[in-house]
Amino acid sequence: MTSSATPGPGGDRRGGTSPPANGGARRVPWGGALLTALAAVGWAYLGMAAVAALALHLLGADTAGSLGPMTAALVTMAVGGKVSPSGDVSVFGISGAQATGTVDVLPLGVGLTGALLLAWVFLWSLRRAGAVVGVAELLVRALAVVVLFLAALAGLGWAGHDTVSLRGGGPGRGGSINGGFPGIGDLGDLGSFGSGLLKGLGTLARDHGTVGFRVDTAASMGGGVVWVVLVLAIALLSSRYGPLPRGWAALHRTVRPAASAVRSVLVMAVCAGLLVALYSAFTDDHPGRVVGGALAGAPNGVWLGAALGLFVPWHGAATGPLALLLPHPLDEVLRGAGSGRAITMPELARYDGRVWLLTAAAAVMMLAAGVLTAARTPVGGTSRWGFAGRCAVRLAVASGVALSLLVWITGLSLDADLSVFGFDAVGASVTLHGNPAWALLLGAGWGAAAGAVGALLAHATGAAGTWAAPLTALGTEPGRPVRPGGDAPARHTGRRDGV
Repeated sequence: MTSSATPGPGGDRRGGTSPPANGGARRVPWGGALLTALAAVGWAYLGMAAVAALALHLLGADTAGSLGPMTAALVTMAVGGKVSPSGDVSVFGISGAQATGTVDVLPLGVGLTGALLLAWVFLWSLRRAGAVVGVAELLVRALAVVVLFLAALAGLGWAGHDTVSLRGGGPGRGGSINGGFPGIGDLGDLGSFGSGLLKGLGTLARDHGTVGFRVDTAASMGGGVVWVVLVLAIALLSSRYGPLPRGWAALHRTVRPAASAVRSVLVMAVCAGLLVALYSAFTDDHPGRVVGGALAGAPNGVWLGAALGLFVPWHGAATGPLALLLPHPLDEVLRGAGSGRAITMPELARYDGRVWLLTAAAAVMMLAAGVLTAARTPVGGTSRWGFAGRCAVRLAVASGVALSLLVWITGLSLDADLSVFGFDAVGASVTLHGNPAWALLLGAGWGAAAGAVGALLAHATGAAGTWAAPLTALGTEPGRPVRPGGDAPARHTGRRDGV
């Protein structure tokens, strides 16, 4: 599809697929870049704060402390920040015990909300440049987002500290130590690890006292830089309609179809997990807990299950009361494994054969990514075998990188050691980490197979290239539209959502 719009004074085209006549050179819109960056960061933090606050409220965490500081801390954790507990707790009748610990887990339900909003607004602002955006304008817009994002994160570091009261076995308005904190314990969900730290501390407390938590601002700023840069890079590489600088046109055809397909199936998998959680909430005695845990950690559980289903090996360890937080059958595998133990699908299947359903679901997810990649890749007149080979290679790269990234961000480490006068009295910890190298290799293997099979299926049904975005024509023969199958104009719905 080629636009007939007349270029503006800066060579701007609104919606065409041909580059501006002046080579894409535009005056950098400093004011517009700042305003759109402010909108992107504002909507991202607003969305994350809303999801975090709702999840904490449904979990009942606001009965233990102030909702505002806990929300700030949870949002900070969601973007790669660090939160550490500290305070005085009486243990076994000995007063003056110092509670120390670390929390290294990403509540991905909160983080995914912010990432989607940040990426959508950022890509929307880029579309004003037309089919081609200047390198200077792209850098200015991205830098503005990064700077404003870090400034807001520093404010959360100041706000994200509070003291939670432990009174006779539970925070706030009572509760039993053995039963855990109201609305926090016994979620049976992989996304409950962060809030479960408070339950572990409460189980260890035998009298009364206080436990504080604070945001480590310096470490959080470093994690925030990595998070926002990754979000912008993934958004730019997986967008089907966002412009790229001149000379990068090949990415429209080689990288974006496969990257957008992987992104789509991962988000759809999270949506399916949320639907399952909502269904489960109707039959649960505490539906708020189920929904709250899903809001905060549905991607943690879904993506961990996908990685396990694709046979990525993990290593875990669990000691003390926090070991009770592990869902079945992970709790069985790691029970008593203080030094850690390997976690694989065959090992999990020894305790519960139903875990093989994870492999079936992950295989279907990869096949869907293969079909989407083929539908979004222009055929270019090549044979079906050549087309299948191209899709296989491109999806192998995209899925390998994506799976290794998912393994990295779904890892967790919780430590709630309590020491008395410098000597450890009780220890409680949970660690779970995958192997990124194996994830890269296995993701590439699954992606190659799914890309080839999906391309052959799409070619046989006539779906190959039918969803190719107009920008895939850039850099090919001038004026020639994308031709799915090499002989028919591409169908395009006109959607320009930037993602």
